[in-house]
Amino acid sequence: MWELVKSGGWMMLPIILSSIVAVAIIIERLWTLRASRITPPHLLGQVWRWIKDKQLNKEKLKELRADSPLGEILAAGLANSKHGREIMKECIEEAAQRVIHELERYLSALGTIAAMAPLLGLLGTVLGMIDIFGSFMNSGGMSSNPAVLAGGISKALICTASGLMVGIPAIFFHRFLQSRVDELVVGMEQEAIKLVEVVQGDRDVDLNEGKA
Repeated sequence: MWELVKSGGWMMLPIILSSIVAVAIIIERLWTLRASRITPPHLLGQVWRWIKDKQLNKEKLKELRADSPLGEILAAGLANSKHGREIMKECIEEAAQRVIHELERYLSALGTIAAMAPLLGLLGTVLGMIDIFGSFMNSGGMSSNPAVLAGGISKALICTASGLMVGIPAIFFHRFLQSRVDELVVGMEQEAIKLVEVVQGDRDVDLNEGKA
């Protein structure tokens, strides 16, 4: 393995660093974007139970806000529910923007790595090819050493292969994590809409299922 890295030249260093960063981002986001952490089940039913039992106070709102991203959105709406439907919606939207920003953290960096790694590999190969052909032209031995030339080209292509090996998984997980964020956002939006309708007296909640 080390011989392959050495054969690829100095451009292998940024490719390897990109792969380490990509793996770290993927692991962190897979752990962070768990549905059970972002949108805990039965949370809306629990909130409605607090409201019906007149237990909703500043401490409960603080607990709800710290519970999960969905809880932060619901708490923002509940804290301003007395000001009417429109104000409540606006506060929920503002909180949702902050939450979505946190959910999408590092995804742009992962997308950049997915696009950059193959280009780094191609650049490394081009630089390697320039060195190979330059040395052969200077020595005048290009036509008499085809095997050596082929070996040099093979080593130069290691960079391209390495860049693709980093870029392909990175773009796959970037799309996968982005779609997961979209799904979570839709789920939180639905729960927030239910909260507004419930608090304003338009709907009721099944406390056994936590769904409206």
